Amino acid sequence: MSAVSGFDVERIRKDFPVLTRELPGGRPLVYLDSGNSSQKPAQVVETMRDHLTWHYGNVGRALHVLGSESTVAYEEARDKIAAFVGAPSRDEIVFTKNASEALNLVAYAFGNPVGEDERFRMGPGDEIVISEMEHHSNIVPWQLLAQRTGATLRWFPVTDEGRLDVEGLEELVNERTKIVSIAHQSNVLGTVNSVSPILARAREVGALMMLDASQSVPHQAVDVAELGVDFVAFTGHKMVGPSGIGVLWGRRELLDAMPPFLGGGEMIEAVWMDHSTYAPVPHKFEAGTPPIVEAIGLGAAVDYLNAVGMDQIKAHEKELVAYALEALPEIPGLRIIGPRTPIARGGTISFTLEGIHPHDVGQILDDVYGIAVRVGHHCARPLHLRFGIPATTRASFYLYNTTAEIDALVRGLHHVQKVFG
Repeated sequence: MSAVSGFDVERIRKDFPVLTRELPGGRPLVYLDSGNSSQKPAQVVETMRDHLTWHYGNVGRALHVLGSESTVAYEEARDKIAAFVGAPSRDEIVFTKNASEALNLVAYAFGNPVGEDERFRMGPGDEIVISEMEHHSNIVPWQLLAQRTGATLRWFPVTDEGRLDVEGLEELVNERTKIVSIAHQSNVLGTVNSVSPILARAREVGALMMLDASQSVPHQAVDVAELGVDFVAFTGHKMVGPSGIGVLWGRRELLDAMPPFLGGGEMIEAVWMDHSTYAPVPHKFEAGTPPIVEAIGLGAAVDYLNAVGMDQIKAHEKELVAYALEALPEIPGLRIIGPRTPIARGGTISFTLEGIHPHDVGQILDDVYGIAVRVGHHCARPLHLRFGIPATTRASFYLYNTTAEIDALVRGLHHVQKVFG
């Protein structure tokens, strides 16, 4: 039982069969890599299996029973996700294959000659603002946009404590800025960024604002209307859902103004040989056969998270990260990269171990203790360059993790140090 009132982590763990797995040599699995991809509860797996077995048909096309059942289940998943993130309209939920595609979709809208809305015109003299702590998925699309249009890419620096440095906000976000796109929560540092001051400045200068919420939506209640931004991207596989399904939320008037990202079936209204007209949002952005069962699985994941309670999940993870932030620094030579307190911070901790490469740390933790962590630059190489390190070891916690598993991590790290003398 977690110290969080009413949160029974042992009961929750029973919903995730993989957590009972013994690895070769009888090692119990300790899964501390949910920031990379979360495990799936039996309820999600069973929902997907049931649909594939008994109800599968293509959506939006067939009038037969299976097609109708698939369409209803697919659109019900959209309703669930809209409610989960507080979207004012279900039509503001666009299914993508992941958060990367959602971010690329928005970046594509800028500087596209098909678009006529001034807000999406991008050219020399215009500016795009991101941050130094971004995942590559929130860097590369904007680099490509800048290269395509001649616009300038700028970014917020990161402080030594792993927070956004917003001292230069008014100079950085200015009348030339067309869009600001930042991580709501860092996948490396665990930092939860304050949105309101940046959004207020963006509004002052007429810029749009986007959040990469891949690391926040799974771990805390996120209300897009309350945040007040223009676009939010997140992904299913980090929130106990399947891979192959992501979400773009966008304000309806902006989605209406944006040109299609992909062309094909379902996204059209009518087609002639020389031109086409397009379906209303969200279908304008969902060309071809979509990830039907994956979307239904994500709907089941939302049901699961709602049943547990997002506030409960957040409180449990805060307990875990506070425990880890006390335990890990006791290991000689261990350096945490990012905030050292659980304030405005999620359950992801990246660190280095003096004199030992992160790949060696991860390999020994797995081989000897069955502990799964992530090693490398976590698709955030510029952030690692900022801190002068090539890579880190990352432990990331979720609703099914326990303090006992953090104790196992600490023991494992002590063993790694013994191995390397």
